[in-house]
Amino acid sequence: MMRHLVDSLRTACALATTALPIIAAPLAAQQDSNGENAVTTANYQLAARFAPYKIRGLVYSTSVSPRWIEGSERFWYEWRTSDGTFYYLVDPTSGTKTQIFDNDRIAAELTRLTRDPWDAQHLPIRKIKFIDAYTLQFEVESSQDEEREEVSEEEQEQEEEEEQEEERGERKGPKKKIFHFEYDVRTQTLRLLEDWEAPDNHPEWASVSPDGRWVVFARNHNLFMMSADDYANILDARRGKEDDEEAEEAEEEVEVEEIQLTEDGEQHYSYAVFDRGDTDDEREENKDKRKRTRIVWSKDSQRFALVRNDSRESGELWVIHSTGNDRPELETYKYDMPGEENVSQSELLVYDLEAREMVEIQAEAFKDQSIRISTGRQFIYPDSDEPRRQLWLSDNSQDLYFTRSSRDLHRIDVCVADATTGEVRVLIEERLNTYVEQQRLELLESGDMIWWSERDGWAHLYRFGPDGTLKNRLTEGPFSVRRVVGVDEGGGVVYFAANAREDGEDPYYQHLYRVGLDGAGLTLLDPGDFDHRVSMGESNRFFVDNYSRVNTIPAAALYDTRGRRLLDLEESDFSKLLEAGYQFPEPYIVKAADGITDLYGVMYKPFDFDSTKVYPVVAYVYPGPQTEAVAKSFSTRAYEVGLAQLGFILITVGNRGGHPARSKWYHNYGYGNLRDYGLADKKAAIEQLADRHDYIDIERVGIYGHSGGGFMSTAAMLVYPDFFDVAVSSSGNHNNDVYNRWWSEKHHGVKEVVDDSANVTFEYSIEKNSDLAANLKGHLLLTTGDIDNNVHMAGTLRMAEALIKANKRFDFFIFPGQRHGYGDMGDYWFWLRAEYFVKHLLGDERLATDIRELNLEREQTRRR
Repeated sequence: MMRHLVDSLRTACALATTALPIIAAPLAAQQDSNGENAVTTANYQLAARFAPYKIRGLVYSTSVSPRWIEGSERFWYEWRTSDGTFYYLVDPTSGTKTQIFDNDRIAAELTRLTRDPWDAQHLPIRKIKFIDAYTLQFEVESSQDEEREEVSEEEQEQEEEEEQEEERGERKGPKKKIFHFEYDVRTQTLRLLEDWEAPDNHPEWASVSPDGRWVVFARNHNLFMMSADDYANILDARRGKEDDEEAEEAEEEVEVEEIQLTEDGEQHYSYAVFDRGDTDDEREENKDKRKRTRIVWSKDSQRFALVRNDSRESGELWVIHSTGNDRPELETYKYDMPGEENVSQSELLVYDLEAREMVEIQAEAFKDQSIRISTGRQFIYPDSDEPRRQLWLSDNSQDLYFTRSSRDLHRIDVCVADATTGEVRVLIEERLNTYVEQQRLELLESGDMIWWSERDGWAHLYRFGPDGTLKNRLTEGPFSVRRVVGVDEGGGVVYFAANAREDGEDPYYQHLYRVGLDGAGLTLLDPGDFDHRVSMGESNRFFVDNYSRVNTIPAAALYDTRGRRLLDLEESDFSKLLEAGYQFPEPYIVKAADGITDLYGVMYKPFDFDSTKVYPVVAYVYPGPQTEAVAKSFSTRAYEVGLAQLGFILITVGNRGGHPARSKWYHNYGYGNLRDYGLADKKAAIEQLADRHDYIDIERVGIYGHSGGGFMSTAAMLVYPDFFDVAVSSSGNHNNDVYNRWWSEKHHGVKEVVDDSANVTFEYSIEKNSDLAANLKGHLLLTTGDIDNNVHMAGTLRMAEALIKANKRFDFFIFPGQRHGYGDMGDYWFWLRAEYFVKHLLGDERLATDIRELNLEREQTRRR
């Protein structure tokens, strides 16, 4: 309480330094230790210049996204610089990169054909699609409205009503005319397509069989199918209608024969995918519409499989949509919470199209188990009009591969089912005393399987025979395989991404490797002390490598899968960013609280940094365990940059238990201690940095985070109340007993109890932030979105209730109409958080009603 009183009287103390000597002692001590060197004034101008929404305007392309062209090894990409946007065609076989358009020439031709003026730096080209190896199509939006046919009197009245809605901002304006063009790359000739036909606009609900004969969907919770001919009529009706509502209205006018496949579907025990996010009114309004399913087809189209979930006994949760409608609307959804007795149940089903019958797979092994169908690897060509579908792993329609997991995730089985009888064989078993992770199962033509496992304490690849017998390891050692990128069975090679193998590098930096199916010949393919992210072509012969660190300019190169660097593709244009005064952050290494484990972090300094000054330190945190909030490559989304400019040393750093890219021990360090496990490491990191750098003020420490980071930042204030001074905690899962079961039970643990009669129950107990509410000493801001259906606001409200009962002062803010990420209020949130630290760490209190930095970016064209 003394400290709160000091802060509330800061202005009075500044005016009368001799008054209240006992109350002002802590502040006086701080001033004595730092003298006139303490930074106490925020640099709003610099922060505004490098706020996230401003940085995005100073940075252009930062990665090459190859769009591989079907039927060839080639790909194209677009690249934006301060000189405009350029389009390139790359032929890996010849190692060449060619500019697709002469920008000056194409601008002139488009101006002539559309009668709208364009220049080389401002090309209107969009929706490029290669239709063959050398021909592409694209579109240009005109400044003129779309030509309209004569309309009836009734249609005229409707248009007038729509115009009134448009004036009120309730409807978009009239559609603009769209020009469609075809361009020959070899001859550089452009042709206006007068008779252009829109491609198929596949509805979300349609699951098209691989042979194209049948389309499966759900309606009223049951499965239906229609013929390819009827579906073609629906596609014709939807053609050219980009607006989903228009397309739906058009398809409902088409008469089709719907063949009903099931009759036992009902709400919460449905064959349809639940539309998360719909209000109750919307769900009722749309209940008779076609819905999508999660079916997985056999490659020969004879059968499909699906996991059907039964959540009828699960508890409900609610959010209220208070904004945007005439009346507030309720959104109801099923939400399993940790330790609950009645949770969702899963069953594995296979439907035989010829026999028109459903077979239930005998998959039951663990109480409250979860099931995942193993799907085949598919290469998606972005320019393809083919409908998206999932295919099961085997080439035949009899063998269905799947995994089943116990509720506590200590056990996972890799299984194969006979789709005709429902019988199941267990092929691979994984057992751990913490949770077992899994990744995609790879099935070779020989019947052998490539399986990812952490069974020896590191993530590695193993080769099993068709019967589940271990043949050999593919990888081994103190490094972590992150994913299989490609499999070349003919060449006997697997390509995979991994971390922590290269000496002297940050262990989080990812690289691409190749290894033989026999485990021999492991080779690094993209060397360099950077974080590497790759995109490989379907043939597994070439890949694009995007690489950078937080303190380097991003670049991209083309490699072949022998590891030969074929072509330097791009380096990002940072000219405007650097001219504005941008400086790269600084990576660092410290020890964890155990004095042994290395932790990797990044420090962001103000760009007007003065080493003779003393700055408050603010930590941005996320505890994991699925990731750590520590950047490894350049990003324009780094909110840390803008916040540091106000006058803070801003840091991010990992913690034991935070990331799966290291050892299983590191990753599972927090198992059973989900509230406190990362806090000692954050504190130890800040202390070590303060020992190294005189410009860090260890007496002024802030911390913030979102979601799990919101949970962690509040916990830090309560577990170490004399170390952390200010926290801003957004959308935190402060009480994990009311968070979702899958995350909470997985990462904290749930105890399976078997009684003498073999009855299985589950026990869950976890420490909550609210348990420590009485410990709060510093300043705490809690925020939440009022329609967050991920981390429900109940957790934040319970934290607030505990603080009130403990007679604590704190701040609370609700973002109306916002989900978990705050959506279009993100910029407002940036400044709200920033000013909280400015007020309570710098002592620079801002009193203006307007957030001036945001208003400066807004065109004041409407009456305020």
